Amino acid sequence: MDISINTLKKTFGDKIAVDINSFTINSGDILGLVGNNGAGKTTLFRLMLDLIKAENGQVSMFIAHNDSTPEEINPAKSEDWKTVTGAYIDEGFLIDFLTPEEYFSFVGKVNGLTENETNERIKPFTHFMNGEILGQKKLIRNFSAGNKQKVGIISALINHPQLLILDEPFNFLDPTSQNSLKHILKEYNTLSGATIIISSHNLAHTIDISSRIALLENGRIIKDLPNIDGCAQKELEDYFGQ
Repeated sequence: MDISINTLKKTFGDKIAVDINSFTINSGDILGLVGNNGAGKTTLFRLMLDLIKAENGQVSMFIAHNDSTPEEINPAKSEDWKTVTGAYIDEGFLIDFLTPEEYFSFVGKVNGLTENETNERIKPFTHFMNGEILGQKKLIRNFSAGNKQKVGIISALINHPQLLILDEPFNFLDPTSQNSLKHILKEYNTLSGATIIISSHNLAHTIDISSRIALLENGRIIKDLPNIDGCAQKELEDYFGQ
């Protein structure tokens, strides 16, 4: 899925949260968003997912339907993008009084999947779940932060989205799970051609996984870096003073 951002602006009082004049995300990109706290990463995601409204500008998603010309959709004015988009921003996306099994079933039903289809789509995440998610007979609210994170990430992938948005997906995960997630995302991108956008404070993971990296500062994209074979590493390390 191609995405075009044009004259997009969001403020909170006197603070500019997002101010992006023009930016294009190409179909099949794994785009890493990096920046210090308050740079605007999460706000940009919330604008893209129509969770908050912009004062100006818009996001356009170009959704492919079979071999036809991609359809341009503004997520603030249509809901047609929801069936081809998966996202996990924070625990607010979860229904924490359900078990993981119940929550996955709910997400599957919302996306028109049968119980068997949902179960089949969960199977590839067996290693990632590490025996700690399914069959535990407890509610999501009683899981650790890391296992809640896993539930959210898996639920975002159940509908095999053309666009996947994950905010700080490596947070709370142990090193083994972080590496497993990197493999999951890269493999999904390769097999599906999906556009994946992640934000992360972890430069090493972002550099490992991203084909392209956007650096945000005060709501603006100040650098758009290709990242073939990790070539963005030095410039990012210089910026963050590492």
